Amino acid sequence: MAQNVYHPEILLRLPQVLTRFPVSRSGWYAGVKCGKFPSPIKTGPRTAMWRDSDIDDLIANFGK
Repeated sequence: MAQNVYHPEILLRLPQVLTRFPVSRSGWYAGVKCGKFPSPIKTGPRTAMWRDSDIDDLIANFGK
């Protein structure tokens, strides 16, 4: 019997993203602006977060 299991998406703040994908803060935002890096999810007026799965995909496919 198959069970439906809900896996909530993990959201990362920028310092967590930069720990996993080491680039400067300004370099990250430049990459987001030109489409090289994933766009953030706005969770508040001054808060942006990125999906953990988007960062995993970026790391897995970077340089391909």
